[in-house]
Amino acid sequence: MDDFNTNGYSAKDIVVLSSYEGIRKRPAMYIGSTGNAGFTHLLYEVIDNAIDEAVAGYCKNIIIKLYNEDGGDIAEVSDDGRGIPVDIIEKQGKSALEVIMTSMHSGAKFNNNIYKVSGGLHGVGLTVVNALSEYVEVTIKRNSKIYRQRFSRGIPISNLEIIGDAKNNETGTTIKFKPDLQIFSVKLFDTIALNERLKDISFLNSGINIMLIDERDGIERINKYYSQNGMFDFLNYIKNNTQEISKPIILSKQINTTKITVAMQYINNYSEEIISFINNIKTPEGGTHVTGFHTALTRALTNYIEKNKKEKIKINIEGEDTREGLIVIISLLMQNPEFEGQTKEKLGNQEIKGIVDTLVYNELLTYFEENPSETSKIIAKIVNAAEARESAKRARELSRKKSIFEGSILQGKLSDCTEKNPEMAELFIVEGESAAGSSKQGRDRLFQAILPLKGKILNVEKASEDKIFNNQELHTLVTALGTGIKETFNINNIRYKKIIMLTDADVDGSHIRTLLLTFFYKYMKPVIEQGYIYIAQPPLYKVNIGREIHYIYNDNELNSIIKEHPNVGIQRYKGLGEMNPEQLWETTMNPKNRILKKIKIKDAELAKQLFEILMGTDIPARRRFIEEHATEVSFLDI
Repeated sequence: MDDFNTNGYSAKDIVVLSSYEGIRKRPAMYIGSTGNAGFTHLLYEVIDNAIDEAVAGYCKNIIIKLYNEDGGDIAEVSDDGRGIPVDIIEKQGKSALEVIMTSMHSGAKFNNNIYKVSGGLHGVGLTVVNALSEYVEVTIKRNSKIYRQRFSRGIPISNLEIIGDAKNNETGTTIKFKPDLQIFSVKLFDTIALNERLKDISFLNSGINIMLIDERDGIERINKYYSQNGMFDFLNYIKNNTQEISKPIILSKQINTTKITVAMQYINNYSEEIISFINNIKTPEGGTHVTGFHTALTRALTNYIEKNKKEKIKINIEGEDTREGLIVIISLLMQNPEFEGQTKEKLGNQEIKGIVDTLVYNELLTYFEENPSETSKIIAKIVNAAEARESAKRARELSRKKSIFEGSILQGKLSDCTEKNPEMAELFIVEGESAAGSSKQGRDRLFQAILPLKGKILNVEKASEDKIFNNQELHTLVTALGTGIKETFNINNIRYKKIIMLTDADVDGSHIRTLLLTFFYKYMKPVIEQGYIYIAQPPLYKVNIGREIHYIYNDNELNSIIKEHPNVGIQRYKGLGEMNPEQLWETTMNPKNRILKKIKIKDAELAKQLFEILMGTDIPARRRFIEEHATEVSFLDI
């Protein structure tokens, strides 16, 4: 009976992996993915260690160098901090450096006497970088000496050795590493995301010099990141020349071991822009610190209005009204943060909600009392938001009475599928009539629905809710999805759990995708969070090699084919309409062959940031972006 129940499962079946083996076996548990985000996350882990030294007051200069070796990126991060300790840990019989590089949950960040606050919560950062790198080389200046040790895929490949004397008693750490291409599906760091991260760090840590030197294409490009005025500079960067409603408000206070800094300002916009950090690490999914701020803001404003009867307000103020047009940065320095997941995207410490709520509420009430003229401007903005919300609500109620959200608007637009199970059904959002025609003919009608768009949808970031809810294309999209919107939104009513943006691989297609992502991010965020949004990857080229036809999805693949077959016929697809239904099905819609990119919250946030740069009013910022990234363009439609 025992043999039957255990089904051959015994002690000999138990596998115990070492630290590095476990990390290499399940890398996504530690860095989120083995794609672009995870590849770049290794670099963040090393940079975060240097920043922790800066926060502790021992580092003023950080230099990041990017190289390319055998087609794969290499990073080198140097700081002028204290240098990783190299003395022997008696219990381990190894140097502190080797223990930190090879043992999980090791480091000084568990000792609050060394690092009061730290982004490296779990003590796995350098261990993970080591385990997932082809090689890591650590050079340390400490004790008037220069030390060096090399590692590969989690284990030491050299002894710790002294290679020279440190001049002028210099101290610091340099970590050079190459992510392991046996682990990762990509070879390049995401420099756009890295640029944003370094900007954030410079704003949060005024006075620290950060330099990024990119030598990957043989030309040295240097970007410097430095902020003199910290949070004020950060607000100006986010504001991006948008007209301001109120002056900046900076709140900063320390409660026991937790330092809370909040920078906020109301601008002439219709949405809230909130960016939050814990120990210099961005928390894109927010957490208890953001919840505490929202609660305090609403409470402080409504209480001030109630207390000051001269503010004659007849309309009921809700939380979302207090956040319209608000840009806010929340930065906490704290001990022992509890992140949800190793990639640290959301704060979970429950006690932080009350701490932030109390501090922000008291500080804001004091500010409102001491600055009545500024407060009146803020209240006027909030009242306008409340009136617009009520107006939009009435418009939506009228729309529902006219059955706008009940399907009549879809006649002649949505080509639905037979499948009614959302788990199996797919919706392709298609750009242009010609592409819509090909996709309708090429699709599998059993489970694939087609919704064509007429041109570019409304930019919801710059539009009032009245315009949004009267926009025909957005009405159509909301109706097709079946979720409703705003207070009627219900993710459980979604009709398709694969929503695929199918647009041309050109500037206009990218613009349309960005507009759609902005809409989803602002009004249907759970749809992104649940992983229902995808981007189709149509081929860029059709290549004829003799009688064989190959569809190529990127320039690197094309260059490889040209090297092997110099005389080939190449057709560049400028738009989806150039493909016939059979080609579109085989390359882009057939689940057996197609390539889909799943959109995550970080992707949507980055798209929103890029859209503001490229389509906003800050011409110098747009010029700088184009100059910095012009060399990355491999094909430009003219």
